[in-house]
Amino acid sequence: MSDERLNRLAEAAGLSIDWVDADGRDQRVTPEVLRAVLNGLGLAADSDEDIARSLEKLHATNGDASLPPLLTLDQGSVLDLSPYFEASTGYRLVLEDGSRREGTLNDQARLAPIETPGYHQLEVAGKRLTVAVAPRACPSVESVAGANAWGLTAQLYSLRRPGDGGLGDTLALEQLARNAAAHGADALGISPIHAMFTGNSSQYSPYSPSSRLFFNILHSAPEAILGETPVRRAIESCGLHDELERLEQLELVDWDSVSRTRQCLLRALYDDFAKGGNAQQADFDSFREAGGEALENHCRFEALHASLLGPEGYPQHWRDWPEEYRKPDNPAVERFAQAHAEDVSYYAFCQWLIARGLERAQIAAHSAGMKIGLISDLAVGADGGGSQAWSRQDEVLAALSVGAPPDIINRQGQSWGISAFSPWGLKAHGYRAFIEMVRANLAHAGGMRIDHVMGLMRLWVMPEGAGPTEGAYLNYPFDDLLRLLSLEAWRRNAVILGEDLGTVPEGLREKLADRGLLGMRVLFFERDNHGTFKPPAHYPRSAITTSTTHDLPTINGWWQGHDIDWRIRVGQHQEHERPAQLEERERERAGLLRVLREFASEVDGELTDPEVLADACSAFIGHTPAPLVLFPIEDALCLLEQPNMPGTTDTHPNWRRRYPGESATLLDNPACTRRLETLANARKQPTGSNPR
Repeated sequence: MSDERLNRLAEAAGLSIDWVDADGRDQRVTPEVLRAVLNGLGLAADSDEDIARSLEKLHATNGDASLPPLLTLDQGSVLDLSPYFEASTGYRLVLEDGSRREGTLNDQARLAPIETPGYHQLEVAGKRLTVAVAPRACPSVESVAGANAWGLTAQLYSLRRPGDGGLGDTLALEQLARNAAAHGADALGISPIHAMFTGNSSQYSPYSPSSRLFFNILHSAPEAILGETPVRRAIESCGLHDELERLEQLELVDWDSVSRTRQCLLRALYDDFAKGGNAQQADFDSFREAGGEALENHCRFEALHASLLGPEGYPQHWRDWPEEYRKPDNPAVERFAQAHAEDVSYYAFCQWLIARGLERAQIAAHSAGMKIGLISDLAVGADGGGSQAWSRQDEVLAALSVGAPPDIINRQGQSWGISAFSPWGLKAHGYRAFIEMVRANLAHAGGMRIDHVMGLMRLWVMPEGAGPTEGAYLNYPFDDLLRLLSLEAWRRNAVILGEDLGTVPEGLREKLADRGLLGMRVLFFERDNHGTFKPPAHYPRSAITTSTTHDLPTINGWWQGHDIDWRIRVGQHQEHERPAQLEERERERAGLLRVLREFASEVDGELTDPEVLADACSAFIGHTPAPLVLFPIEDALCLLEQPNMPGTTDTHPNWRRRYPGESATLLDNPACTRRLETLANARKQPTGSNPR
């Protein structure tokens, strides 16, 4: 079998054979890895005959002659339809607002420019398609919140309030939004709230969800929607009072116990609600009807997942279910849903509670004075065994795992154990799965952060069970996805942020900037080629600025070398490496002090004190020309521990740490208040900027 034929198939499938790593070195994917990845894409490549058949399969799927159900277009640009229609063919265009236009394609078979953004219906020669016309850019932070805006970021599960039962919920989120707004914040970024596996409480990383279309029901605050009386009755009927109090006092989230108690509580609430006579029944019915097929499929999946247990009594991958349940449109699934109607309705009830709670939180943020309010977090993928992969099998690559090659953040590379969209599956279905996902995550927010935004252009994919070095980059229809993202953001007047850290392909940041999609700059990473920390004026206008992220040490933890201790403790580094790492950290600390003394000089005190250092860092990032600065609550409170340590599972308490105070007053201690005031004042005096 020739490598040339293999490479031709790989390129036709959208794989990059050659790529450049984070250190600027040329890399090439080996034939063995290419074959394994192609097999994961459903394209056999073990022989010349396999390759020939796979090329035919690709051509049938992606052939230029077949008219796709949706084409994207920039506002005011012509649409080239020559691959599908003859010149001078007549057409009828119905705009989203109902207005109509008729005419003929020009002598190059191009459609006249459309100035109105939206999803418009086009009929040409008896064939119909949707034309998605995108505005030139996403709404800017300045247009939504004014100049020099700032906000905070928080881990939702970490929030506390009296009666929360051991996990942050939407009522605590409301309280934090009001508290942050009182200190002048215009935005509150939160950790992902995607739907998890209700039947598997051991899987709780917010970045490995079952579905990015729906929400984690454990974060609901039923009393905010149903009132306190039915909740008190449910607690009594379940006998949960003492257990809820115990969980509330813990420093770390006990996900198993929280899941068990909350589901008992939610089921009791549903059973009471289902008796009828509830004034909110009409709202629930309306919510369920509006959710349509997507909500119904998710709830059916949840019921199936809870019922179809494996031989040892545990939930299992949907591919291991009986054959008749492996596709949502199989009549057997409909029969199951009818036989288990109360279970399906229960999961819809839970989604209603969390959705209405998030809606309340965003209203609370705006009412308290925030211009942007909540910024949701869109995970880069979903678990291949989850609801979204089951519901959208033609649009999701469930047999490949997404991750990252070795880079400056993680030298071992990463395998995240999640699945991504199929590029040709998206095109074939008019980008349905992508559009509905973006809408779901903007439904109750004024902005959205896209985790690993490079995934809009390409994703590092590996066969199941392979390591991070055994992958390849799969390319995506970047321009189409950017246009759709811009259109959805425009419809919601929402700001869009992209986490562009790691191996960033050439040209990506420029294209994001042109679309008004903000990148991210992290204080610890912003250094020149000599390792010197950049001054604020060297930060771009096309990115937000932050001090750290959930995957990195806090200011306090970094300063004290606590992250070095952790990496040795969990086995990522060896004890004998500690002296060299501490020596390097000492050089970095000296460099940070130099830049802070010059550009955060308004802060009084000894910078070697972590509390004062956090003050100075807040001033420094505030002085950058970023249109939006987001300050993590971990740094606002000068906490030592970071929320997550990539590459670990049980050896570090990832996604479990809780904040040391109640949400309603969390930011009100004198040190935090001073720090936020320092940040707010610095935002009024940015130091200038680069053109980009």
